[in-house]
Amino acid sequence: MARIVLVHGFTQTRACWGGLISQLIDHHDVTALDAPGHGTAADVRTDLWQTADWLVEQGGPAIYLGYSMGARMCLHAALAHPDAVHGLALVSGTGGIDDPDERSARREADERLALRVEDVGVETFVDEWLAQPMFSHLSAAAQWREARLANSAGGLASSLRLCGTGTQDPLWDRLHEIAVPTLVTAGAADEKFSAAAKRLAAGIDAASLEILDDAGHSVHLEQPGRFGLMLTEWLADNR
Repeated sequence: MARIVLVHGFTQTRACWGGLISQLIDHHDVTALDAPGHGTAADVRTDLWQTADWLVEQGGPAIYLGYSMGARMCLHAALAHPDAVHGLALVSGTGGIDDPDERSARREADERLALRVEDVGVETFVDEWLAQPMFSHLSAAAQWREARLANSAGGLASSLRLCGTGTQDPLWDRLHEIAVPTLVTAGAADEKFSAAAKRLAAGIDAASLEILDDAGHSVHLEQPGRFGLMLTEWLADNR
């Protein structure tokens, strides 16, 4: 029975995986973690490389599946702890921002968001976050709004400042170091992350690429049945 560790996206918690855990639990040992700055780990303050260490300490040897922010965290874990990450599944992830000026601009944008959540609180911030076009494909139930409200303003602000994409050194040139089976997926309606997914898959030798039609950024929540089937088939092929 393979062990699988799930790492959610920004403003989510470990409760936000929808029906995916129930699709996996009969044949896999599944652990869903609250990422640093979120949920029960709201007081954990780690940057991306420290988060990689923290994830492996919490999850142990396993296949690591991450969504969005969680995908970036799992990518760092795979590079920092190749002995512990036995497989990798990246949902709407990226290897980082190449251009230094664009990274700087993203850090500034994330700082503005951090100040915003500290100013208005979690409920207003979550509503503003979910109002973005990238989440327009989510139904009300799939937004997991109530679960997101379990987060703290301080934790979310810390996550933005320490683990935002602007803080991430580009990892594209290190993808060749990943030797484990890797599933890379994104939604076809999310052009930015579909392009990133193709680039990730091209850089990882053992990668499989799946771009799902009729899905945007939150592939696993927008198309739960198709995503779950795709994931379970990939897991069966790479046990």
